[in-house]
Amino acid sequence: MKEKMASKKDYYDLLGVAKGANADDLKKAYRNMAKKHHPDANPNDKSAEEKFKEINEAYEVLSDPQKKAAYDQFGHAGVGAGGPGGFGGGGFRPQDMGNAADFEDIFGDVFSNFFGSQGGRGGRGGRSQAQEGDDLRHDLKLTFEEAAFGTSQEIKVRKLSTCDSCHGSGAKAGSGRVVCSSCKGTGQVRQSQGFFTIARTCGKCGGQGEMPGSPCPTCHGHGRVEKDRVISVKVPPGVDEGSRLRIRGEGEAGINGGPAGDLYVFLHVEAHEFFERDRSNLHCEIPISFVQASLGTELEVPTLEGPVKMKVPSGTQSGKVFRLKEKGLKDPQNSTVGDLLVTVTVETPTDLNSKQKKLLEEFEALSAEGNTPEISKFLHKMKNLFARKK
Repeated sequence: MKEKMASKKDYYDLLGVAKGANADDLKKAYRNMAKKHHPDANPNDKSAEEKFKEINEAYEVLSDPQKKAAYDQFGHAGVGAGGPGGFGGGGFRPQDMGNAADFEDIFGDVFSNFFGSQGGRGGRGGRSQAQEGDDLRHDLKLTFEEAAFGTSQEIKVRKLSTCDSCHGSGAKAGSGRVVCSSCKGTGQVRQSQGFFTIARTCGKCGGQGEMPGSPCPTCHGHGRVEKDRVISVKVPPGVDEGSRLRIRGEGEAGINGGPAGDLYVFLHVEAHEFFERDRSNLHCEIPISFVQASLGTELEVPTLEGPVKMKVPSGTQSGKVFRLKEKGLKDPQNSTVGDLLVTVTVETPTDLNSKQKKLLEEFEALSAEGNTPEISKFLHKMKNLFARKK
């Protein structure tokens, strides 16, 4: 007996936790280990099955405060047959676990990973259970103007729709539905796995518990058929790249009377050749000549709604930004309208002829220090810098 006890592995090591681990840490570690070594995750692997039994035994002891205290004090001898906190010689059994609700919570989670949310807990696989249809995605391209002003478009979506011949029942007219011969109407089949009896969703009826007496010739008993549907999509003004529209009930049809899923339309907006957007504001650049910047001018500026006049005062520097109120985009969230921000860039003339060069040289000679304040400021700084170095 002593040799048998000595060969048993440490319960804390089996779960991969420290000796001072609390109940939450133990539960988390056990859940992870149970998923990893469950026999269904490791078919035909005897070592995994043995490991699964060992971690079950470890958690059965460490999850019970009384048994844990006995194990911490006496080791395996404290929880073995005849020990202070022993099993009484019966070996490990799931029904012996001190916290049955905790066991159900953990193993319900473990089983759902292998068998789906319908398996493992009796009574959930009900007959003819209604299921919601899947959601669908459609990508829609828009021009910059369509996104700015809004638009209505028709899109074609191929999806599973309720069969018109059987109205979704999957049964040929007059044949009705019959109880599934495999699961006897429960929607589940049970299988023994080691010391567990595990419920799986019935593969014959898909967990519905019943089947068409004679399959519908149109949908072959599925209750749904693929169809092309034309759907009208209304795009509000001001949408941006990546915006998403949700159209309720335009996803795939539900099963057994379940509601249809939704259609999500993802919007992709083409770039504009002139404007760039920043949320509801628009930006653009307009080049002006040296003379226009010096003397001032009035420009015709394009907007999404047509050209408008904009005054440029004399002495305008390159990079100056002018704001045209409410000439941007409508905000789809609050219906406010953004602005158009116009940046002017002064273009330096190139390929001057001799007369132009002469006139500019004369202009330069006539220029006073105040005509070019930034240049004057720069030259003053340079002068002070060289004076300090002498």
